[in-house]
Amino acid sequence: MTRREMITNAGMLAAAASAAVPAASETAPADFHIGVASYSLREFQRGLAIRMIQQLGVTHVSVKDFHLPYTSTPAEIARAVGEFKRAGLTIVSGGNTDMKSSDPAELRKYFEYAKACGMPMLVAAPVHQNLGAIEKLAKEFDIQIAIHTHGPEDRNFPSPKVVLDAVKDMDPRMGLCMDVGHSMRAGADVVAEVANAGPRLLDMHIKDLKDGKVRDSQCDVGDGVMPVVALFKQLRKIGYRASVNLEYEINGDNPVPGMLHSFGYMKGVLAGLAG
Repeated sequence: MTRREMITNAGMLAAAASAAVPAASETAPADFHIGVASYSLREFQRGLAIRMIQQLGVTHVSVKDFHLPYTSTPAEIARAVGEFKRAGLTIVSGGNTDMKSSDPAELRKYFEYAKACGMPMLVAAPVHQNLGAIEKLAKEFDIQIAIHTHGPEDRNFPSPKVVLDAVKDMDPRMGLCMDVGHSMRAGADVVAEVANAGPRLLDMHIKDLKDGKVRDSQCDVGDGVMPVVALFKQLRKIGYRASVNLEYEINGDNPVPGMLHSFGYMKGVLAGLAG
């Protein structure tokens, strides 16, 4: 399938999905947003990725540096941000950002980048040793840091509990981005961890797994063992008001059909909860 055919087919699928399933904003009191991590579209340059996000029927996006490089000049940042805005997309965060440096000047570059992009949050992969330096910058720039859970392979922050223990006495801008797939593989009860995190839950990456212990079992949301209904109920219970961003790591060359399926399922869950 060529990229032109993919976009055409995606548009047809999006139209069908939008006709069958109400948009998230139409389903109930406005609470959290369903959005997308642009990492899901990592194989596509920014302009094409933006058009694909529009066809997915969501308006909130966490932007990976593939689509807005850290090395961008101010003019390049302004142009890129303008492209997202003209497409009707709201940038809710940047990342995931590798922030393992112990050099405060190196860390500062990421905050300057986020500020220039108008990003209120950086999803980050730091280390325990530099959290104090990151906290100082978060306060200085007034930018939230959502520490991403990366599962049992991650020596630093494999699970929500490890993140929450590390930030519990820190500024409220320091918190958790719970990747529910990686967290489940680390043995976390993802629904309980939403309650445990409370206001420290700043962001969420959602995916699904056929087997809750196996990384390579990722599937479309709704086709696996992820307790999406219970997750969404718990998010509403704690008053979560940020984003639940689909991070679709499979079918990189042709992700749109599976992403549409995933969004259709999640919107259906929200519609059910509203009813």
